[in-house]
Amino acid sequence: MAQAAKKKILIVDDDEDVLWAVKMLLKRQGWEVSTEQDPRRIPFLVSQHAFDLILLDMNFREDTTSGKEGFEWLSKILEIDPHAVVIMITAYGDVDTAVQALKAGATDFVLKPWENEKLIATVQAALKLRDSYRQVEQLERKNEQLTDLINRADVEMLGESAPMQKVRLLIDKVAATDANVLILGENGTGKQLVAKMIHRRSKRAAKPFISVDMGAVSETLFESELFGHKKGAFTDAKQDRIGQMELAHGGTLFLDEIGNLPLSLQAKLLTVLQDRRIRRLGSNDWINIDVRLICATNMPLHDMVREGSFRQDLLYRINTVEIYLPPLRERNEDIPLLADHFLKRFAQKYRKEVKQFSAEALKTLTAYHWPGNIRELEHAIERAVIMADKSSLDSSDFAFLQKAAAPAALPGDLPLNLEALERQAIERALKKHQGNVSRAAKELGITRAALYRRMEKYGL
Repeated sequence: MAQAAKKKILIVDDDEDVLWAVKMLLKRQGWEVSTEQDPRRIPFLVSQHAFDLILLDMNFREDTTSGKEGFEWLSKILEIDPHAVVIMITAYGDVDTAVQALKAGATDFVLKPWENEKLIATVQAALKLRDSYRQVEQLERKNEQLTDLINRADVEMLGESAPMQKVRLLIDKVAATDANVLILGENGTGKQLVAKMIHRRSKRAAKPFISVDMGAVSETLFESELFGHKKGAFTDAKQDRIGQMELAHGGTLFLDEIGNLPLSLQAKLLTVLQDRRIRRLGSNDWINIDVRLICATNMPLHDMVREGSFRQDLLYRINTVEIYLPPLRERNEDIPLLADHFLKRFAQKYRKEVKQFSAEALKTLTAYHWPGNIRELEHAIERAVIMADKSSLDSSDFAFLQKAAAPAALPGDLPLNLEALERQAIERALKKHQGNVSRAAKELGITRAALYRRMEKYGL
């Protein structure tokens, strides 16, 4: 493990004895200490070095009592580094001077002569404050980079078919509002793309877009992931962590695969959405949140409500507006446009001179049923471009799709009784997923509640 960098401290005082005494005291704490007698060198030192803390005398030889000179140098330091942490030192301090120093931007104030233990404690507190400033700066930079990436990314939705024109119209209507949106559709239809489009066209476009895959968040880590935690809140909580909801403050929170959220966690999410505030694990302090919520799922939430596996009140909360994304097989007239888009992208990425599809290739692509939707189409085009050795792709470049589309031969000993077939399918799914009902239900294409009923029916 890499050793943590030493904290860098600068002491500015025209008294050589003071410089030596403070330097020796602070070096014993393991800090890297630099000293300077001439305050005129402050601008150079601060601009050239990243000091974690500056101890600044208020009274130099030209003005030994008013502190005016010290305030001037404090102003110059903060002009160069607005987040600089500065402790003012003086032998002539009083309460009014201390208040004036803090108002001017100083972090703290100590008097000469000082008590060693008190000075060390003051420095330690100031260094912790500097660390927190840095964390905030890093978070702000990450948010700026994320927002910039989203706004620069190609998030336009391709397709001129009637179903896609309807989707585009809904996006235009809902984007300018703060309404919660539920996006429904099969895997690979572009639900996250639609969420990003809504965010980019909203009043929150300059704020973060935070995406959380609810299917990948375990029940034990749900609250930590969404709400954050304090150091020591649980065994592996080695430091404070900001939750995804807090990160999304002012922007958009996208909860993908919301249908996979267990009932026990649905109640916790509903409470937060109603109260508009969160509390980190291990903390007693409430944090107000302002997020625009967009959810997505490939599961039939309305059926799940009737079966009791999804809360009706949560569904009402998240689906002010519903957007249904049709599967690719229901809009195959868009396939040539999408295929051409992916062809250009991957030809450029892999530096291939592949420029077009033959008529037979487009016929093959249009006829295929695309169970994986746009994501499968994208991967198919990428594979074909990588393997291509000519400027045009023909149907032979997509032979792997034709093989995938061919129905598999049924084993001779497979039962033809429907109930026997269903029981066997359930047994295989449960065995494959080692008894995990949620995963087995997802593969079978039914809800957990429906699977439990069938398991009881067949005594599994």
